Amino acid sequence: MLADPAVLANRQQMQKLSKEHSDLREVVEAFRQHRDVIKQIAEARELQKDPEMREFAREEETKLGGEQERLEKSLKELLMPKDPNDEKNILLEIRAGTGGEEAALFAADLFRMYTRFAERHRWAVEIMSMSPAAAGGIREVVAGINGRGAYSQLKYESGVHRVQRVPATEAQGRIHTSTATVAVMPEVEDVEIEIMRSGGPGGQSVNTTDSAVRIHHLPSGLIVHCQQEKSQHKNKAMAMKLLRSKLYEIELEKRDTAEREARRSQIGSGDRSEKIRTYNFPQDRLTDHRIGLTRHNLPGLLDGDLGDVIGSLRAHFQAEALKPSTTT
Repeated sequence: MLADPAVLANRQQMQKLSKEHSDLREVVEAFRQHRDVIKQIAEARELQKDPEMREFAREEETKLGGEQERLEKSLKELLMPKDPNDEKNILLEIRAGTGGEEAALFAADLFRMYTRFAERHRWAVEIMSMSPAAAGGIREVVAGINGRGAYSQLKYESGVHRVQRVPATEAQGRIHTSTATVAVMPEVEDVEIEIMRSGGPGGQSVNTTDSAVRIHHLPSGLIVHCQQEKSQHKNKAMAMKLLRSKLYEIELEKRDTAEREARRSQIGSGDRSEKIRTYNFPQDRLTDHRIGLTRHNLPGLLDGDLGDVIGSLRAHFQAEALKPSTTT
């Protein structure tokens, strides 16, 4: 189809098919390798009929059997239904939780951590709204992170993050525990959810002050605001983007509740009410409670060196998804 002149003349169709071809390539290549290995195993078994070749052929069959097992495992993973949001940009929301000014400082540390992680991947970070705290921390920040695969990398970061450390304001050296919540939402396109057609009851009201924009979505009660840009038009566009994603997240939550409840005992719910991770400064330790993962070198991790942690989370949840369901 990609060689069809009619497709070549249609830019939109060409882009769509090129992406589909790219997505299929890895599966097709793995399948072809698997098919070749099966053929080679049959040949090795045939060779075992020859007394002079029997020992060599058995060794070859054993080696090829291991390769067959590896390829079948790979194919199972590649053929899993993909999350349609995985390739999307994200909206990252971080809020200071319990712990006063120390919680706000921790929220700022988390935002810097994700910003540095994004920089390592050459993703663009765009602050949409930010509420600073008195001691230099952040009460709340909402930012867009734009880059291919951003959601697939960061979707397991949503939840309550806990820090244990001695605050700078602590005179007696006591360790305090504070929290911050992280929400990661896929960016939603206009075509995926409609919210701008209603001007009266059932729609949303827009309040503007100078260039700042505050949108109240009446059916859900959601309120979003944006004041980062000098242009009121840009602030409204950014606020609408955030509102779309929040509404999309609500609908996604409703749709997935039954499945999540069924699997809660196996993999945890991932709800924001759960403490998913602890950053213990006295022990220089990060612990992800969902998978029992512990890593040291907090300065490096908070500087965005999260590849190992995120990779371990993705591998764990992918393995869980491959397990046969125990529910009916």
